[in-house]
Amino acid sequence: MPSISQDSVRCVGVCINQLSADASLRAAARDRRSMPRLFAVVLAAASLAACARTSVVQERSEWRTAPRQTVAHHAPSVRPVSVVRRHDPPARTDVASAPSGLASFYTEGTRTANGETFNTRELTAAHPSLPFGTRLRVTNVSTGQSVTVRVNDRGPYVPGRVVDVSYSAAEALGMVKGGVAKVKLDVVQ
Repeated sequence: MPSISQDSVRCVGVCINQLSADASLRAAARDRRSMPRLFAVVLAAASLAACARTSVVQERSEWRTAPRQTVAHHAPSVRPVSVVRRHDPPARTDVASAPSGLASFYTEGTRTANGETFNTRELTAAHPSLPFGTRLRVTNVSTGQSVTVRVNDRGPYVPGRVVDVSYSAAEALGMVKGGVAKVKLDVVQ
């Protein structure tokens, strides 16, 4: 029986290692070349799946709406019903029902509820229910200072407050430092 030397075993081992290294390099090169193809296939599959999804959703929505429309058109016993909606203006809060309360002032905003551009230098106010254009005398109860303002906005939206005034009106009332003041309201016009 022929004997195998250690040198020949080493040579065979080295040759096998080189062959496996060459094979892995070839496989890596093949993978690099196939990556763009794989990416293109995945992208095409995703696009087709997205198109199929929207058509399925559209078909399902048509299936759901079709019976309802059919029933509504073919129901001979259903009589047409007319709906009359009465438009009631918001409940008017007379100044007599809320003649006093807390007032605050505001300096922000670009438009008022009646469509005007907000100007902090004008003597204007926001009231929850008085008609736009109403002249209102606001009197600071603690100082006795008063100012006549024109209602051109809606508010205040803070519970417990009866009116929001512009910055100029707040200066005239002496309430800028405190932010809020107890006031008395009187409709002038």
